[in-house]
Amino acid sequence: MSRVAPTMQMFFTERLAKQRQASPATVRAYRNTFRLLLQFVQQRGATAPSALQWDDLGPKVISAFLDYLEEGRHNTARSRNARLAALRSFYRFAALRHPEHALLAIPLKRYDKADVSFLEPEEVQALLAAPDLGSWVGRRDRALMILAVQTGLRLSELTGLRCCDVELGTGPHVRCLGKGRKQRCVPLTTATASVLRVWRQERCGHADDPLFPTRAGRRLSDDALEARLALYKDVAAARCSSLVAKRLTPHVLRHTCAMNLLRGGVDVAVIALWLGHADMHSTNAYLHADMTIKERALARTTPISSKPGRYRPPDSLLAFLQSL
Repeated sequence: MSRVAPTMQMFFTERLAKQRQASPATVRAYRNTFRLLLQFVQQRGATAPSALQWDDLGPKVISAFLDYLEEGRHNTARSRNARLAALRSFYRFAALRHPEHALLAIPLKRYDKADVSFLEPEEVQALLAAPDLGSWVGRRDRALMILAVQTGLRLSELTGLRCCDVELGTGPHVRCLGKGRKQRCVPLTTATASVLRVWRQERCGHADDPLFPTRAGRRLSDDALEARLALYKDVAAARCSSLVAKRLTPHVLRHTCAMNLLRGGVDVAVIALWLGHADMHSTNAYLHADMTIKERALARTTPISSKPGRYRPPDSLLAFLQSL
């Protein structure tokens, strides 16, 4: 093997696992980035990943790989930048052992930030009515979606929940290990606690078992959950036509939770703690998404009393300059 392969292995076993103690979600994201890169390079040069040399992963190759992500896989600029961040981290680690190779200096790509997408109350009701409650999978999915909309948990937090992470006694709440390995607790409403109490009795699992498992009892994968939501969106769209134009993902349910809290008058700082945001900048995006908040702010302002009309210069010389 070349020096690339052992260095890449050490990056995962030493830098991510030991030094940074990266979460499983971070490790999976980095792993997927390097799998895509190695497959891309192998298709271009027919070189096995274990035989790659450092010259095979130069800036031109990385730039071509990033273009492939956008043009061939139709990734967004945000996804491209996330892949590039993983590659930068690896190259910084590699420079400690191979300083003769220059660090990757490809800049992040700028992109327009769209308003966050969320569901209106009638859309949420249509979505929750979509699962077939006559089946075990339907009852599982409905309980999961109710929890997602009420708590705003991330995708990895939802699929990583264990039976012991939900407390349904006095002061019901759910505990999760969030982004950045931060522990947080989110309170549950009486309605959500009732649904989860019934589901957990039916689930009948041990404390460390997944709360929302597959039929085989394993942890529900991210792809499986996204596929289930896409299926329920098609069913719900028959009852609520506005869902047709929306892209439904687990993160949209998280946005929906944030907007419900914001419309309920909850302070932005509390919402940031609720969602597990590292700073307020991520939470402020929800202020821009809801037009009703801006309309209420406009209603509190004093109307402009100036009369409409065209500016007319009071002097002939000013009129001449205005005409130029």
